[in-house]
Amino acid sequence: MIEVRRSGERGHTRHLGLESDHSFSFAGYDDPRHRGFGALRVINEDRLQPGVGFDTHGHQDMEIISYVLEGALAHEDSLGNGAILRPGDVQRMSAGTGVRHSEYNASDRDVVHFLQIWIVPDRRGLPPSYERKHFSEAEKRGRLRLIASPDGRDGSVSLHQDAFVYAALLDGAQRVVHRLTPGRRAYGHVARGRVTVNGQLLEAGDALKAEGVDEIVLDQAERAEVLLFDLASSDG
Repeated sequence: MIEVRRSGERGHTRHLGLESDHSFSFAGYDDPRHRGFGALRVINEDRLQPGVGFDTHGHQDMEIISYVLEGALAHEDSLGNGAILRPGDVQRMSAGTGVRHSEYNASDRDVVHFLQIWIVPDRRGLPPSYERKHFSEAEKRGRLRLIASPDGRDGSVSLHQDAFVYAALLDGAQRVVHRLTPGRRAYGHVARGRVTVNGQLLEAGDALKAEGVDEIVLDQAERAEVLLFDLASSDG
């Protein structure tokens, strides 16, 4: 099964300098057909104007990944962590038994454009934790670079879930193939540019769900930045 969802089909919200596109049901946007895919629950594409952000708020029992595309994102949390995230940075916060945090545009001039990703953990009540890694453009150029995994392999951030997240920068004749083991499903999200995924042309904001296939093939790209999720077939 291959299912494509176009960028314009996502939920869209705009409020006081925040503009968001929701790949899955989130807050006031609810679509019974799109409430997650396996353990993947949220992909929000957010744009924050200068001086705008999310005030301190709480989360529980969720793995939260921030992936910055443009600009600078300021993060502070109740664990004592503070950081300015820039393109190439990947932040993972395990909310566990409870954590409070805030996120703001760190610039007084430029928009910050980032993806907020939520993955359901494999168990509830974990101790909250935090991790941040940087992945250079060279590491992602022409290949799928592992950025998150259950065991933190290859320098990726670690997740409390049987989920693997890859990022790639592709252009021109570059072609990558990701093989899926039996019992796995895949979700591809195009953050920028355009790329063909298993024969389907996808553009920025488009996504592809794949189940019952042996491999994911990405090729015929034009300045594409892609995130690929390799997930267990159970709902998480």
